[in-house]
Amino acid sequence: MEFNQIAALVVLVAVVGVLIHGRIRSDVAALAAAAALLVMGVIRPVEVQAAFASPAVIALACLFVIAYAIELSGLLGLLIRQATALCARLGAAGLWLVIVLCGGASAFLNNTPIVVLAAPVVKDVATSLKLSPKRFLIPLSYITIMGGGCTLIGTSTNLLVNDMARNAGQPVFGLFEITPVGLVIAAVGGLYLFLIGGRLLAGRADEETALHGPHEQTGDGLLGDAQLFAIDRPFDLRKAAISLAVFVAVVAAAALGIAPIAAAAFAGAVLLILLRVISPEEAYAGLRPEVLLLIAGMVVVGLSIEVTGLAASGTALLIDVIRPYGPLVALAILYGVTLFATEFLSNAAVAVLITPVAVALAESLGVDPRPFLIAVMMAASAAFATPFGYQTNVLVFELGKYRYMDFVRVGVPLNLVTWVAGVIAIPIFFPF
Repeated sequence: MEFNQIAALVVLVAVVGVLIHGRIRSDVAALAAAAALLVMGVIRPVEVQAAFASPAVIALACLFVIAYAIELSGLLGLLIRQATALCARLGAAGLWLVIVLCGGASAFLNNTPIVVLAAPVVKDVATSLKLSPKRFLIPLSYITIMGGGCTLIGTSTNLLVNDMARNAGQPVFGLFEITPVGLVIAAVGGLYLFLIGGRLLAGRADEETALHGPHEQTGDGLLGDAQLFAIDRPFDLRKAAISLAVFVAVVAAAALGIAPIAAAAFAGAVLLILLRVISPEEAYAGLRPEVLLLIAGMVVVGLSIEVTGLAASGTALLIDVIRPYGPLVALAILYGVTLFATEFLSNAAVAVLITPVAVALAESLGVDPRPFLIAVMMAASAAFATPFGYQTNVLVFELGKYRYMDFVRVGVPLNLVTWVAGVIAIPIFFPF
């Protein structure tokens, strides 16, 4: 192996180990890895610059600003309160309806503020109906995660995979191109949670109550920086109307091909500042730099694996094993590997590492890379088996006073169910 390959491999192993260990912030680890690669000459400054100025990072930053404007206007909180008030009288069915509506909203907005606002309401309504909140809070997190996989802008992972695929010479995805597959996976996963997962959680809660008696559940122990979490704002009609109109215009422009999503989102974010819907200071506050820097840093790490030839070498070994079984088995294996990896690493890290492998694997098999790229999109966000694989899981973990094994017991079967659904649905909508 050449020096650059050894250096890239050492940095990759180190950053993966740090991310799994969890003692150092993931964005700091990613930036440290990028800096090491730059200092050793594995990556050139121009390539680092391109990573930080990629369309995915620009689009995400501007979408964060637009979503924050919607949040500050009080519109999100108002919608959640109204939906809950309307559905509370329907009992458990009403709570499931609220959860589904939150999942639908997550296809367009960041799911963390949605869960932050909705989870306490769902908990209070469930308690008032003498139902266990544990039956609904984990499904709320899981369904918003699956909802994010239904559009290109629903999660940073999808934008990142799209950006890396474009860099590899693949055509970009349309805003709703992945929606049919995302909806199938979300529907199958949601049905499992409604019929089986929720009942498992309710049974566990009843068992704990019988053994230890009822205990008060509060949200005071939420992990992480409280400033990152949403606050239910007073409703401002003007700001809500303008921010929602700008968001719809951005989505329409991207969906109709009028402008790339990065350009449309950038114009929308600037327009909101010019119209004084959101101040420049508030726009900066809504940028979520920890997410943007994590993605940019991991893009640099992924690029080092590609330019040094490590990705090609690793893919060649994988191909020798998979080739005799055909593209469907290859798709299933790639989906499974991505599912497993995303339980231990950030979804951005998984997307960066596996996307080049997906493209190379498809090309070596002589099939369209698109099904494999969609498998990475869907699987990289499917962090269901642990409470720490996704921020919304952490939120409900604390609020619902769950045990670690509650996520394992409900999340592992959900991973398996969505894995099968994805492997069946992807070739139907995107033939090899």
